[in-house]
Amino acid sequence: MTSPTPIMNPKPPSLVKIFSRFLRLGLTAFGGPAMVAYIRSITVEREKWLDNTTFNNGVALCQALPGATAMQVAAYVGLKIRGLAGAIAAFVGFGLPAFLLMIVLSAFYIQAVAIPPVVSIFRGLQVIIIAIIATAAVTFARMSLKKWVHVSIASIAAVLFFLGVHPILVILSAALLGLAILRGDASSPEPVLKSTTRGLERGYFILIGLVAAMFLVLFFFQKNLFELAAVMFRVDLFAFGGGFASLPLMYHEVVDAHAWLDSATFLSGIALGQVTPGPIVITATFVGYLVDGAWGGVIATFAIFAPSFFIVVGTEPYFDRMQSLLWFRRAINGILLSFVGLLLSVTIRFAMGISWTWQLALVGAGALVALLLGGEILWVVIAGVIISYFFF
Repeated sequence: MTSPTPIMNPKPPSLVKIFSRFLRLGLTAFGGPAMVAYIRSITVEREKWLDNTTFNNGVALCQALPGATAMQVAAYVGLKIRGLAGAIAAFVGFGLPAFLLMIVLSAFYIQAVAIPPVVSIFRGLQVIIIAIIATAAVTFARMSLKKWVHVSIASIAAVLFFLGVHPILVILSAALLGLAILRGDASSPEPVLKSTTRGLERGYFILIGLVAAMFLVLFFFQKNLFELAAVMFRVDLFAFGGGFASLPLMYHEVVDAHAWLDSATFLSGIALGQVTPGPIVITATFVGYLVDGAWGGVIATFAIFAPSFFIVVGTEPYFDRMQSLLWFRRAINGILLSFVGLLLSVTIRFAMGISWTWQLALVGAGALVALLLGGEILWVVIAGVIISYFFF
């Protein structure tokens, strides 16, 4: 972990410029992983902070790790151009707009949740969220299920998830299945540039120490906030496959294990997460706010993003070495296949929690068709809000 990798622009940008660029990106970061393309446009084409190969290697790294992919790519870019401080500036700048907006929307939700028009809007939004998750399941299935062994692992995972087996156990089981039966799948990876990001050890471990100290303080003085933070931290640690993978894990912890929210309220939080910029895991802010007010929102947000940041910064120097290990690639492939089963099972479970009418079914079907045909999530959600307001 040394000086940042050589970049196309010989003069590294200031931390303020990195923060402001990613803050601006975060204000319009609709579409989750699709924002990776916009990050590339800014950092590779416009600012010339990184070359294309280095950026693509970062995307490959972030896709192989648990956590919100777009947030991790932002941290990776900052790390490569200005070290640890740059990673923090990019990561915080990119995520800050979504956090602030979700805090405001969560407060509004608490005040307005019983107002009839708001109830109508959220009834419609809940079925649209199911359509969004179903679309993600179809999309990932098309990309991932190439052989019968792929279908087998995804199906086993779907059944285990549906039966209520703890998600972490299912994910670990999928990794073991990947090691055992994905014989011809883990081809040699593309060559990855050697990292030259050295000299970060001290600052990196100081940050880890501060986070550990925060958890200790919460454990001794705010047990409820400690439990909230521990749950969100755990969710992000096992969210292989990007932000969508976190939703079923979060649902299990928040609705099933701790009963902090009911299923309908949790779906409302996902709906708010879809109308805000940034990653869908910003739903954690909503959960935290409803569990313990503004401080709950802050703690939950920090805990859901901290693992993503530490994993990408800590793993980057060793990623090329890990990619060369056959067992690592097979295990990761198994985990990613379990993600298809995860999405399928959560689609069914969410659908079972809805009091369906023919009108809701029609809205859900329309949203599903629109999304499968390539419609933008934001516009589908806005259309759902309008239809729900007038017809429900």
